[in-house]
Amino acid sequence: MLPHLTYIDTLAQQTDTAILLTKTDVIDKFCKNSQEAAYVQKLLKEEGASATVNQYERLLYFIKPKNEPAGYRRKEQLRKAGAELFRNVQHSKAETLQITSNCNNPDDILSFCEGLVLSSYEFLKYKSDKKGNQLKEVCLHANGLTEQAVEELANLIEGTFIARDLVNEPVIFLTAEQLSKEITVLGEHAGFDVEVFNKSKIKSLKMGGLLAVNFGSPNPPTFNVLEYKPENAVNKNPYILVGKGVVYDTGGLSLKPTPNSMDYMKSDMAGAAAVVGAMYSLAKNNIPAYVIGLIPATENRLDGNAITPGDVITMHSGKTVEIMNTDAEGRLILADALSYAIRYKPDIVIDLATLTGSAARAIGKEGIVYMGNAPDEIKTEFENSGKQVYERLVEFPLWEEYNTQIESSIADLKNLGGPDAGAITAGKFLEHFVNYHWLHLDIAGGAFLTAPDSYRGKNATGLGVRLLYHYISNKVKSKQ
Repeated sequence: MLPHLTYIDTLAQQTDTAILLTKTDVIDKFCKNSQEAAYVQKLLKEEGASATVNQYERLLYFIKPKNEPAGYRRKEQLRKAGAELFRNVQHSKAETLQITSNCNNPDDILSFCEGLVLSSYEFLKYKSDKKGNQLKEVCLHANGLTEQAVEELANLIEGTFIARDLVNEPVIFLTAEQLSKEITVLGEHAGFDVEVFNKSKIKSLKMGGLLAVNFGSPNPPTFNVLEYKPENAVNKNPYILVGKGVVYDTGGLSLKPTPNSMDYMKSDMAGAAAVVGAMYSLAKNNIPAYVIGLIPATENRLDGNAITPGDVITMHSGKTVEIMNTDAEGRLILADALSYAIRYKPDIVIDLATLTGSAARAIGKEGIVYMGNAPDEIKTEFENSGKQVYERLVEFPLWEEYNTQIESSIADLKNLGGPDAGAITAGKFLEHFVNYHWLHLDIAGGAFLTAPDSYRGKNATGLGVRLLYHYISNKVKSKQ
């Protein structure tokens, strides 16, 4: 459960308190006597140091960040410091924590709080013991901080937690139809519209990629259209977010190896989850942007009806695709969604997908592989957003020579390239279905982690939610 974030005008005297310091001249007003203050001063001589004082009625946590200049590196340092503090707070079993700062920039306390609260995430639905973390409330106090800024952060973290929850859900519960139900409820709560296309509607739209991947599944596919269009939207043409929604991926007849590969394939809908989380946060914070989310959803299972290598399918766009590998399924359902997006005359389309092991092997969990045909100005803005939320982006090329790898002798395209540049040939495949400014994000490396990593935690990370939110909200600010 997300701890409740609030803005406070004054600090309580008997509540555990974290003090974020740039200078140590305020230590005396928190300490009971000069000896206590001298002890804290001694511990905080070096940058990056911290000190904990037990005053019996409360615990004081003094944190002196490293003297990093303002910018994205400082924000990340403070997030990690917040994650470190959360471990101490968890050990103390405090239910309320107040955080204050004498830093001149309110972004400091917000970044620190972001890291702390993101670290509090737990997925306890299937645990018999649901006690979990004790921390229920985090109160923020600092010069220049506003109630609106605190509420905005709370809604963004909630959107990230929603994405984590969806990814952590097993397919025994989260089928494509159940995913659509979850999205519908979230839309009603946050304020965006949801239309769900059933299998019959998908057939009428001739979405051959989505239908083909679904052939081997006992459960039907869905196609979800999420629309957030406030009256004061700054953009006439929508920003479109497309998320891969393969709720479980066996690889089909091109079966994935196990263990270590199929074990966490419930996470193959992390792109869809990121779109849902971002839409939720944008709507909750009343960001004046016209945004559409498109989520094709299905399982990739295998039975006697499953597609086979060598099959040829016809996509929503009318292009034909020769199936070379049934485990290259994500690009098939994304391609249908990307061609469907054309009808909206979008300002830009951004797709997110756990698409290739190639991307994960290239840069690991430390960033996101991306590519696209968008102008350099858009790419620069997007990369800056990636730095600010520390979901950094590495651009791969879409050189025309890669097209030869996906040429088919019997169809327009084949769904798999050669042994090299797998992330790029997947992107080249998708490029055939767009005619607008477009960015493709391969989030396979960092969407689901098998070991804890600071405030990202273990298992689902919610990768992409904060990135999309920052990019779109910044585009809005630039137009206002």
